[in-house]
Amino acid sequence: MTLINSLLMLAQQSGAATGASGASGQAASGVATQRSAAEIEAARDAAAKTGDAASGRTEVSLWQLVEQLEPLEIGVMIILALCAIYAVALLFEKVYVMRRASGQTRDFLAAFRKANSVEEAEAIIRKQPQSGIKSMFDAGMAEVRRTQDLGLYTMRDARDHTMQRVASAMSTRQNDHLEDLGSSMTFLASIGANAPFIGLFGTVWGIMMAFVRISSTQSTSLAVVAGPIGGALLATAAGLAAAIPAVLIYNFAAKQISKQANKLDDFASEFISLVSRDMDRRAG
Repeated sequence: MTLINSLLMLAQQSGAATGASGASGQAASGVATQRSAAEIEAARDAAAKTGDAASGRTEVSLWQLVEQLEPLEIGVMIILALCAIYAVALLFEKVYVMRRASGQTRDFLAAFRKANSVEEAEAIIRKQPQSGIKSMFDAGMAEVRRTQDLGLYTMRDARDHTMQRVASAMSTRQNDHLEDLGSSMTFLASIGANAPFIGLFGTVWGIMMAFVRISSTQSTSLAVVAGPIGGALLATAAGLAAAIPAVLIYNFAAKQISKQANKLDDFASEFISLVSRDMDRRAG
């Protein structure tokens, strides 16, 4: 029995040693497999980079395109950037001016429509702050006072001439006010119409430079033409970026000026009607 137990213990020890050696072999084989996979991946990356370099394929960022711009293209981009900044600045200016003019007109009309005579209107409007519509009233009222001083205010034969003079005086002030509201509109229209053509000029120049580089290097790789072509596309984008806001702002301002003009026309009609009624009351 003792001999048999000894033999069994020797067999177990031999099996354990064999298992340990097998496990260590498997671990070593796994490490070798991982190393070989990493080496294969590195070799593939190196081969891809070598192929890209051989074919002339390179990665170009937007900032690199900007750095490669020609001096003329840089000048075009600066002009378009200034136009875009000016157009956006005009947007804030127009929004402020139009809102102020609309509020002043609304408050003025609310006060004016409370008057039943020319004298009441003059007393009420005297307390209103200065505005474009108030300047119209002052011009019309000044013409009424001149007619009264001449003794023609109560004469029916002079009514038509009086109404014409009042309307003419108010129309002059109205045009001045609308001209103030429409300041810089011509420049906005010019930006909207001409900015795309300025950008197109930069585009044509960039394409020309691309052909020059192709001719000098005898290569059509991306590394050769990326700069000029990228500059050409940037010029096109800059032209559109300057033109689109300018057109939108111009349309907004033109619509607001048209609304204001309609309100001023209505006020002129109301004032002339008030003067006509006052003349009839005094003549009767």
